[in-house]
Amino acid sequence: MIYDLYRRITDLGGPLISLYLDNRRHRGKEDPARFGERLGQPSQPRPPGPLVWVHAASVGESLSVLPLVGRLRRRGLGVLLTTGTVTSARMVADRLPEGAIHQYQPVDRTAYVSAFLDHWQPDLMLWTESDFWPNMLSEAKRRAIPMVLVQGRISPRSYARWRYLPDLIGKMLGGFDLCLAQTEADAGRLRDLGGGDVRCLGNLKYAVPPLPGDEAELERLRAAVAGRAFWLAASTHPGEEAIIASVHRHLAERFPSLLTLIVPRHPGRGPDIARKLIALGLSVAMRSAGETPRAGTAIHIADTMGELGVFYRLSDIVFMGKSLTVGGGQNPFEPARLGCAVLFGPRMENFPDMTAHMVAAGAAIEVKDADDMAKTLGALLADPERLNRMKAAAAAWAETEAEVLDVVETALAPFLRAAERRHARP
Repeated sequence: MIYDLYRRITDLGGPLISLYLDNRRHRGKEDPARFGERLGQPSQPRPPGPLVWVHAASVGESLSVLPLVGRLRRRGLGVLLTTGTVTSARMVADRLPEGAIHQYQPVDRTAYVSAFLDHWQPDLMLWTESDFWPNMLSEAKRRAIPMVLVQGRISPRSYARWRYLPDLIGKMLGGFDLCLAQTEADAGRLRDLGGGDVRCLGNLKYAVPPLPGDEAELERLRAAVAGRAFWLAASTHPGEEAIIASVHRHLAERFPSLLTLIVPRHPGRGPDIARKLIALGLSVAMRSAGETPRAGTAIHIADTMGELGVFYRLSDIVFMGKSLTVGGGQNPFEPARLGCAVLFGPRMENFPDMTAHMVAAGAAIEVKDADDMAKTLGALLADPERLNRMKAAAAAWAETEAEVLDVVETALAPFLRAAERRHARP
């Protein structure tokens, strides 16, 4: 009933959908050069042979499935990756394996969806996380396209909302031949909402390769900080820099040459952060201004894009932001993958299983507040052997978790073989 209503509204609402898309285009939220893709009009031909369609809503989901896309290409399968945002399209443009195709996801209107599927005719659909679109999933099911949910995720908030629409979510989840959940909690919620064959094999975010880093820049920074005690606060959010400054001042009494590195989540906040820290009497260097940490620099603000890989390689100890004043947390797997000892605050709601496993493995420590952070950092800086053990534990844990890609590929093998047989020559 709800799905029929949704379909009628989206079919009859063509003019309103067009106005909405035009507004997004004027605000830079749509790609004018490839706008037709959003209407189901392809900009590239379908490659010959078996084609696996992978859908990832935005940047985070795209990054998590890129290793899987690479495996599919090495197997000789054609891959079509769809995303819904301009930012994700720019990101995958430089990272997609050779031969893989990117297209924008068509808007969930039956005419657009049908045109998209008529052209691409995928042999297998891999849908990520929780970006469920009724018309797309229903039409794929009607065409008997095998469907697998990978990285399946249902947050507690989404679960509460979906329980008011059991028929709609049940119809969508029931169309998947296999549901691979990120966590056991996600698996339970997927089963309860109507998922059939639901399994938890691990999180593909663990399979993402280490962040890249410029080796020449890394060596230049190593020379600049040589002989100093230092630590990194990564992906910080408003309010956290004041706490970090407090921790720095406390630790500087014990480690006079201490340097604190701050990489804000949003680089545009750099000048504002600098003004506030200077007002506290701290000496600040800004990377966006071409400044390098000097002997008297207390805080170095790396307010640039795409350099976290450099700073993770530089630092032994990393505190992950968005976990003290702002909730949710940032991905702690990235620094662990590069052998960093990881600290985070108590508000890591986006990574509950990951953080619990890291703490249990000795790869990370949760700090409650500024005092707890200062105490923990001081202990690690003063005990190189303990710090090295923690770094080794982080690297070992990350390496073990990265094997999830093999497990997921094994689960997908029957579907991949079926796609290959469909195009096999006698």
